[in-house]
Amino acid sequence: MDLTKLRTISDADVSGKRVLVRADLNVPVADGKVTDATRLERILAGLKDLSARNARVVVISHFGRPKGGPDPSMSLAPVAAKLGELLGKPVQFVNACIGADAEDAVSRLAPGGIAVLENLRFHKGEERNDAEFVTALARSGDVFVNDAFSAA
Repeated sequence: MDLTKLRTISDADVSGKRVLVRADLNVPVADGKVTDATRLERILAGLKDLSARNARVVVISHFGRPKGGPDPSMSLAPVAAKLGELLGKPVQFVNACIGADAEDAVSRLAPGGIAVLENLRFHKGEERNDAEFVTALARSGDVFVNDAFSAA
């Protein structure tokens, strides 16, 4: 593979486009608060760049290993709140990762806006590599960025 021909997000016209960013948001949370934001700090520059270029940024991640369905202690809501604090701007939390609610929230996201979808592992298709789940998730983005090499 010739890496000099590999496209980067810097090469893409993202203005007004939905950019689906796969990030590693596995950070420690206690009593609904992020206790170590190191992993979040590592993605800030990329999120700021995309936002400044008027992308509609949609962040996705898994968090923990919920057993048997959604577990409120593994929600990405506190992570979205901490990202907003670190970015100094509102970050919308979407209480779904696929389906009508997620698609509606993403469609209403303004250029430069950032949203975090709910924990991918709350959906059974995430760990099964389910093609329908992947297709539904892909509806939230025009451009995909993998910023989660530790989870790739």
